[in-house]
Amino acid sequence: MEDRLYQAVVETMQDGLLMVDDHGMITAVNPAFTTMTGYSNRDLVGRRCTVLNCTGCEILDKGPGKLWCSLFAKGGVRNRRCEISAKGGHIVHVVKQAVVLYDEHGNPNCAVETLKDVSQLVNQEKEIQSLRATLEGHEESHGIIGHSRGILGLLDLVRNVGQSDAPVLIHGESGVGKELVARAVHECGNRAEGPFIKVNCSSLNENLLESELFGHVKGAFTGANRDRVGRFEAACGGSIFLDEIGDISPSIQVKLLRVLESKEIERVGDHKPVPVDARIITATNRDIEALTSRGDFRQDLFYRINVVPVRVPPLREHPEDIPLLAQYFIDRIAAHSGKPIAGLSPQALEVMIAYPWPGNVRELRNTIEYSFVLCPDSIIDVCHLPSRIASTQRGLSCPKPSPSDTLRTVLAESAMQTEREILRKALRDSGGNQAEAARLLGVSRVTVWKKMKKHGLSLKKELA
Repeated sequence: MEDRLYQAVVETMQDGLLMVDDHGMITAVNPAFTTMTGYSNRDLVGRRCTVLNCTGCEILDKGPGKLWCSLFAKGGVRNRRCEISAKGGHIVHVVKQAVVLYDEHGNPNCAVETLKDVSQLVNQEKEIQSLRATLEGHEESHGIIGHSRGILGLLDLVRNVGQSDAPVLIHGESGVGKELVARAVHECGNRAEGPFIKVNCSSLNENLLESELFGHVKGAFTGANRDRVGRFEAACGGSIFLDEIGDISPSIQVKLLRVLESKEIERVGDHKPVPVDARIITATNRDIEALTSRGDFRQDLFYRINVVPVRVPPLREHPEDIPLLAQYFIDRIAAHSGKPIAGLSPQALEVMIAYPWPGNVRELRNTIEYSFVLCPDSIIDVCHLPSRIASTQRGLSCPKPSPSDTLRTVLAESAMQTEREILRKALRDSGGNQAEAARLLGVSRVTVWKKMKKHGLSLKKELA
């Protein structure tokens, strides 16, 4: 009865069990061990344990009466990570526990080993290490992703520029990532521990921009019910980034020039100078030299801010970086949305590389977000791309849907529709049920809610 009980325990245990005599011969294995390694009982019993090529074993056998391996010398091992070779030649990662059994005379008789398969855990650890290395790589490049000559040259320039406090003017088309480059310049310098304050000069009218930059005192204008610190003061000890500098008015140009020359500002409504110590980083997508030639931008201010010019190349000049950038956005959006999209099909990637990307990296990111709404599977294909991109190569498309296809697959084929139109159709087809609309589109209910908010859609209006 007791023997049958032990036999049942051995045969049903989830961990692999291996028995080896003091000459290294395998005397028994359990079903879990044969499943783990792919070997049958007949393949193993009666053979030397060296067939497994265990990395945790040290063979000591040097003649008759000698101990076979270090396990018999030590009497056992606990929680040892090893690798063993399975029948097909692949490696199985295991955690080994072993104990040596002795006869009545105290001589080692055999060893009993239990092995837990931790291959999945090891693979997860490797994936985490890979992700950590990727993140560290992005940290070293300050989020500027690419391995093309243009991007690597930009990174070298940014690192060199960061060591100086000289004003920097970043040139580049809309969407290339000028703010990212500005932040990288700040983080590469000795002011990295200080604040990084940004101002979009094109989004504010002249009066508001002056107050934002220089601050104001109580009573300076209607609504100024308290003193307010400006962005230049807030940036002391760090950097101030003035985006779209080419759009500022002549009046602000004069005041900005005075700040650059005197290192002092005057709050609106006050005449007391306030010293400021902030590095100036500016950016524009306009031809500021042409503006200067026409007299729309002060020449003396241009020379002040253009001490170190930095040009950010448009995406069409480094298309070899598109796969890396696209995968970066896919990974980020997948992590945020929870939708298990892993990457792009070869055809979709081919189309994206051929497209000129007038909106640059910003357009690429928006394209991936759009594709996430349409894609019902794990791979983004050509038909999930916006029509303006998918139409660049006529021969590449998704197969036409069969009558049994779900609504979300049909929608995925309809690259001619906009995201707004697709969302409206899903809401109408679901009778206004956001959870059902999310199911039809293959996204989460939260994503539907966010997209409705983004496009200004309301259930009352759409179902009217």
